[in-house]
Order: sequence, then structure tokens, then C-alpha cells
Amino acid sequence: MSSAAGDFLSQPIVAPAGQPLRVAVYSRLADGIRSTILPLGSLLPKEVDLGVQMGVSRTVVREALMLLEEDGLIVTKRGVGRSVTDALPNVGLEGLRPFEDILSTGGKAVRISTNIFELQPTTDFISKGIEVDSAANTWFRESIAYRGEDPVAIIQEHVPAGKYLSDINPDIARLVDELKDGSKNRGKDHDGTLLSLIYAKFGPILGSGECEIAPGIAGPSNRARLLGLRSADPVLILTQRAKYAGTPLYLAKCVISPSAGHLTVVQSSPS
Repeated sequence: MSSAAGDFLSQPIVAPAGQPLRVAVYSRLADGIRSTILPLGSLLPKEVDLGVQMGVSRTVVREALMLLEEDGLIVTKRGVGRSVTDALPNVGLEGLRPFEDILSTGGKAVRISTNIFELQPTTDFISKGIEVDSAANTWFRESIAYRGEDPVAIIQEHVPAGKYLSDINPDIARLVDELKDGSKNRGKDHDGTLLSLIYAKFGPILGSGECEIAPGIAGPSNRARLLGLRSADPVLILTQRAKYAGTPLYLAKCVISPSAGHLTVVQSSPS
């Protein structure tokens, strides 16, 4: 292993409040793989050695490595050990991921620009999606995903507000307040969808995700203008719901322009 990789792994692991240590270790190793500090195809140190290097227990390392293998970032070779995959897996819809990750296929990254972040009254769509009272307000964040200068998707995210959110996860509630307070002077720390910012702060803490896929048209509404489409042009609509500790917390709708290209679903044979 190179000295750069050793220095990268030996940096102190700091898990944000509410994030399991295994997730912080997973994130460190995944960052190293995606940034090529841990090169594709390279052999990883043994669990014990990784634990010593990263200052965590062997159990934590083993749990993080299991997550990495599930996500296709590392492979186990009998008689050799664990190594970084030879090719990064395609990002697809099979996992709960921020929409900008899903749209960044084929090495083409997208840029997120948020144009609305405000409290809004609950609609029937929202109350059913995140199970809040119809009289409650919810946070609404609308962003445009750009590939280069071309808009490829509109992303509309909803989370509960006030006590609804703080009762589910007070750390996420504080993060939303911080993001809203800083939205007038938004910098790079606020670029991204709300889900990506939650994951950047706390790791992949949401689970039980469900994504519905449906065809649609741009329609006569504002979204046709935002995507540079005609009202009759086709779009793909992804509706994403996710829970925290079994409680609905996140609802999003992503309206995708045909210019975004294909999306991937990684399939495996039945066992």
C-alpha cells in the first residue's frame, strides 16, 4: 500500500452524532476507492491491520467491509483476501441514493442548483408520503440538476417540519435549520440535494426506501420551462420515499428530461 493511502486511512475517524462507527469507516474507505487513493484492483490490508491503521476495532472494520462488498466496491478472493474492485459499479436505482448520484452515469457528473427552500402547506401527496397531518407545514426544497449547462432533471424534496421532524431525528432537524439559515448565502457546502447533504453529514442513515417509476409529459406547468422542454415532451418521473428507523421521513419527486439518457438497474440471477 502506498504512503498516500496509509496517510489517508490513518486520519482520525470522527463519526457525526447519530452515525454508527461502521458507517464512518465505510465512508472513509469508499471515498478512498472513488478518489483512487485506494487504486482499482489493489489489495486491502487485513482486517486487523486496517483496524490498527484506522483506530477502530476489528468488528467495526468487518462490518464496514461487508457493506463495501454489498455495494460492489470491494471483492473477496479466496486465498488472497479482499481487494478493491477492478471497475467501479454503475450507479443505479437498486439502492437508496441521492438523485444526483443516480443521474451521474457514465462518468458524467451533474451540478445541483437549488431555487426553492421553504415551508409549504401539506398536500395530499405529501401527507400520504411522509404521514404528517394535513394541517401541518413541511419543508420543500426544489433543485435543478444540470449536466454542463443543460438542465436534465427537476428534484422536489419534502421532509416534515417542526416537532414532526425533531421527534424523528433531532440531528436532521438541526441540519435542515442550518441549511435554511444559510440558504441566502449558499456556498459549496449547501450544493446538492437535501438527501445528499443528510448523507454527507450523517452517512446513509435512511432505510426502507421505495422508488416508483412512471412515464409522464412535461406538461403546461413551470417544469417544462425549467427543463427547456415543450409541454408535450415525454419525461420520466421517479417518486422516492424513505424512512428513518421505520418512520417515514423523506419524500421526493424527480422529473427527468430525455436528455439525461439511460438509468441503470443492476440485476442478479435468483439464488
